[in-house]
Amino acid sequence: MDIMKINRILKETAYVRTGGSEEELRCAQYLQSACEKMGLEAHLEPFEVQMSAIRRAQFFADGEEIPCKGYLLCGNADIEAPLYYLPCDDDCSLAGCRGKIVMIDGYLRYWMYRDLLANGAVGFITYDGNANYADRDIDQRELRPHVSNGEKIPGVNINAKDAIRMIRSGVKTVRIVLEQEERTGLSHNVVCDLPGKTDQTIALTAHYDSTSLSSGAYDNMSGCIGLLGIAEHFARAPHRFGLRIIFCGSEERGLLGAKAYCRRHEDALSKIVLNVNLDMIGCIMGNFIACCTAEERLVHYIEYHAAMQGFGIKARQGVYSSDSTPFADKGVPAVSFARLAPQNCATIHNSYDTLDVMKAEQLAEDIDFLIGFVGAMANAKHCPVAREIPEKMKEKLDVYLTRKRDREPRT
Repeated sequence: MDIMKINRILKETAYVRTGGSEEELRCAQYLQSACEKMGLEAHLEPFEVQMSAIRRAQFFADGEEIPCKGYLLCGNADIEAPLYYLPCDDDCSLAGCRGKIVMIDGYLRYWMYRDLLANGAVGFITYDGNANYADRDIDQRELRPHVSNGEKIPGVNINAKDAIRMIRSGVKTVRIVLEQEERTGLSHNVVCDLPGKTDQTIALTAHYDSTSLSSGAYDNMSGCIGLLGIAEHFARAPHRFGLRIIFCGSEERGLLGAKAYCRRHEDALSKIVLNVNLDMIGCIMGNFIACCTAEERLVHYIEYHAAMQGFGIKARQGVYSSDSTPFADKGVPAVSFARLAPQNCATIHNSYDTLDVMKAEQLAEDIDFLIGFVGAMANAKHCPVAREIPEKMKEKLDVYLTRKRDREPRT
């Protein structure tokens, strides 16, 4: 893809576009238009998402108000309780949660939330940002419906600096005040077909939404530009297998776009021989990786293919936290490609994810490799990747999708 075109797209999409927002729809329409300018037909497929508008969010520590953002979709509350910091999720530590508002490290993941409920927590606090950075950014987070499963306790997110100060000073009592309106909204997938000579297809995916602080250049307009580059090439190049380009909405909210696509098109998934997912490519720094939720032979093929092109790559079997996972869970072999930068060079899900960490020339080089890989698969007489998911990958999918815990359930 042309360098000037890459830079133009990065600049024209440099805005926050959270799942279900007007800005996300604006970006979906932009991608639809970009496909149509190449002479390709593209359409939007809407799907429902839960939305929330915070009217009031306050957090007090021993009476002092601390800047916060209330968790979306966790209901309304005005609750005061003792503070309990939970640095470890062993049974002994969890036993101290009862009747407390609990501060945890990192994200509020499914099993942690279930543990908090099981052990009687009445609220929760998370924190983000970096104690060594000058900013006081706070990410807008949500209590995802599949995590709460209808059992809601209130929560807030604060900056790491304030979290450290609270624990250092020995805060005893905290209060959470939340008022919000919840409703059902719409997000969209953008779908573009490049028919082939058979009725079998390769599905190519990338998400276009961002988190609340991020303009999402790296995560993941870069992947969307990758799809546009692939579409641009194969719009004029022959290919045996059909190519279905899917720009997924609301990935950052739990892979909602890919899940919605797989639900809507479940009867047609048997015609998809492979899913190729792009999530974070073209960064200035970092190594290119391939994560295959498929047979191990695909790992070796990708390594050989890259070596023949003189392109450095690290390939492995695994489950990648992106839009490839819902496809693999439905039995479609999948591979996610990414260029993963060191944390001190580029980060995601925060205000530092901007076009400043991107290099158009590197993105073009990554796209050229991907065109070669997709071309080899799309022009095969028969797709060489076995259409089955190995048992060890099924186990990893069960863990990732919270159907199974990676250790014995707590009682």
